[in-house]
This record gives sequence, structure tokens and C-alpha cells, in this order.
Amino acid sequence: MFSHIIVGAAHGSTLYVGDMLFYAILFIVLMALIAKFAWGPVNAMLKERADRISNDIDSAEQSRIEAEKLAKQRKEALDNSHAEATSIINNAKDSGAKERELIIGNAQNEAKSLKDKAKQDIEQERADALKSAQDDIASLSIEIASKVIKKELDENSQKDLIDSYIEGLGDSK
Repeated sequence: MFSHIIVGAAHGSTLYVGDMLFYAILFIVLMALIAKFAWGPVNAMLKERADRISNDIDSAEQSRIEAEKLAKQRKEALDNSHAEATSIINNAKDSGAKERELIIGNAQNEAKSLKDKAKQDIEQERADALKSAQDDIASLSIEIASKVIKKELDENSQKDLIDSYIEGLGDSK
């Protein structure tokens, strides 16, 4: 009945009010069904997506803060390792200098000790050589004196006589 009502006077552009009313009712029913069944899940999905995006942004911010913290810790660790390396190098230099001084001191002490021992050895050798020379001179003197004098003295008397003569020579110097 309403499907044949013509709205408008233009030729070729006829609108049927009944169809329009039917389409309007269908549209309203469709909107009600969408509002009843689809609007809630779509809103929930959009809210869930918004929450997920918000969480991702928060997570990214936390990750950035944590990365900055780790970078700061690494920089501090690097600075500490540089300071520690410098300290180790300085300690090694100081230790090396002390060790060098100790080695030089020990070498000087050892050289002095060797020099003193060499002097003692030289003095001992000199004393031994002098004693040996005195003994040789005494023996020769006894031999010469016994041949010259043709008098035989006992060996101890001759030795005493020669020793006193040699000491007399040593005192006159």
C-alpha cells in the first residue's frame, strides 16, 4: 500500500515511501542488534587494544629507564676499572722502584762485602807470604851462617838469632 506512493514530482526519480520506511525499520533493528551484540565486544576489543598499547608504552618506558640505569652502571664499572688499572700500574711502578732500590742496595752491600773479604784475603796472603819469606830467609840464613861460621848451633838457637836480626831490619825501616 505505501509502496506505491511517489514522493517528488520529477520524472524518473520516484521514491517509494513504503520501501523507505521498511529500510528505516531494518536499519533501526540492525543498529539495535549491533548495539546489543557487537558494540560491547567491539568496545571491549578497542579498550583491550588501548590497554595493550598503554602497557607497551609503559613497558618501553621501563625498558628505557632500565637501559639507562644499566648504561650508567656500565659506565661506572668502566670508570672504576680504569681507576683500578691506574692504581695497579702505579702500585707496580712503586713496587718496581722499591725492588730496584733493594736490589741495588743488596748489590752494593755484596760488593762491599766482597771487597772487604778480598782485602782480608790479600792481607792474609801478604802475611802468609811474609811469614813464608821470613821462614825461607831464616832457613837460608841458618844455612849460610852455619857454613860461614862453621860452628854448629842448634836449629832453634839459629832461628831465634835470625828472627831477631830480621826484626831488627824491619824496625830500621
